[in-house]
Amino acid sequence: MTEPKANASTSRRDFLTTTAATAGTAALLSAVTPVHAAGSDKIKIGLIGCGGRGRGAASNTCEGNEGISIYALGDLFKDNLDSCRNTLKDDSHSREKLDLTDDRCFTGFDAYKKVIDSGVDMVILATPPGFRPMMLEYAVKAGKNIFTEKPVGVDGPGIRRVLAAYEEAKSKGLAIAAGTQRRHEAPYIEALKRIHGGEIGDITSARVYWNQGKLWHRSLAEQKEKKWSDMEWQIRNWLYFAWLSGDHIVEQHVHNLDVANWALTKDSSEPGHPLSCVGLGGRQVRTAPDFGHIFDHHAVEYVYPDNVHVQSFCRQIENTQGNVSEQIVGTKGSFGAKDQNFVFDVGGKKSRIRTKGINPYVQEHIDLVKSVREGKPINELKQVAYSTLTAIMGRMSTYTGQEVSWEQALNSKEVLMPEGELTFRSLPIPPVAVPGTTKLV
Repeated sequence: MTEPKANASTSRRDFLTTTAATAGTAALLSAVTPVHAAGSDKIKIGLIGCGGRGRGAASNTCEGNEGISIYALGDLFKDNLDSCRNTLKDDSHSREKLDLTDDRCFTGFDAYKKVIDSGVDMVILATPPGFRPMMLEYAVKAGKNIFTEKPVGVDGPGIRRVLAAYEEAKSKGLAIAAGTQRRHEAPYIEALKRIHGGEIGDITSARVYWNQGKLWHRSLAEQKEKKWSDMEWQIRNWLYFAWLSGDHIVEQHVHNLDVANWALTKDSSEPGHPLSCVGLGGRQVRTAPDFGHIFDHHAVEYVYPDNVHVQSFCRQIENTQGNVSEQIVGTKGSFGAKDQNFVFDVGGKKSRIRTKGINPYVQEHIDLVKSVREGKPINELKQVAYSTLTAIMGRMSTYTGQEVSWEQALNSKEVLMPEGELTFRSLPIPPVAVPGTTKLV
């Protein structure tokens, strides 16, 4: 985390050359780092980010795949790393797949580099999203296959770095799966196939929601008690700082916006995305400094090609009506997904998707490993980058009160990462955005 400004299937042995097999040329074979070390019969995985989601992802990949090992761990904080290591030792899915030694457990701002350089074949990126672009860049340059949690950035410059990493990974034949697990969930896959097949006609509009109550936070009183620097407290309280999370419209609501982009994708070679948006939002309930500077609610209207409008709503306010769902409306009918109910309504006749699959948090890891072993590496980095930027442009609009175009968001010069070296130092809480006063950058 040190360069914020830098612009079962085939045999396990086959895993050595799958990236080259995709390209089918000897030249590429010599250019791409093999995905695991010669003589090894296991895929060695490095986990970067040992918080709750990192531990969950490590357990999920162990549950879904044989012939793998958790080979290295990295986290900024030693207490996180130690807790993760103990959790994985006790976890029924991962305990038999641990191959950890003290010298492959790393802490500090450069821990991600040490994990990537430790001899792993694949990495799981599960740190706060503000660090994702630099870690994706480094992992791709090192020739590693990747599971990356969503979102994959927090600002336009970060997304440009991610899109460059996507192109490099594509040229190297690397596999990258993203934590937008709905893309690996059987009912969603069937629903989107039917939507793209014309069952509800031409899409005319959509509504997407992630409205919920409060989440955890680390208070300023705890910072004082534990003598954390400002930097350490903000990273431990990362949900509430846009430079780390992107705000909850980016960190959480990206899932629902990803479904909208998926539904409105017309060409598999280019993910769907909006043309512009205008939004409103604010910080009405979570106003204490303990909650950083992000908003607690956002409402955004996105405009997609063919004048399709998508209404987007998200909030994190206690004692309010919860709603995590997507509704896609077409000229012939509609589709809705809410509370694991997947329903088509066409011509007044409702039909429910009965397809069942395994846990999508496990399936996404199965799909990733399978794609590499079969020499058909998936690369989801561009689509998750587009969905992340969709959320970012929404935040840009709610923070400023201005209409924001896709090009403005993508070409923005606003870098949210604090200036200077990443160290445990003084770091003021950024000001709360004021629509009408905060400027687009």
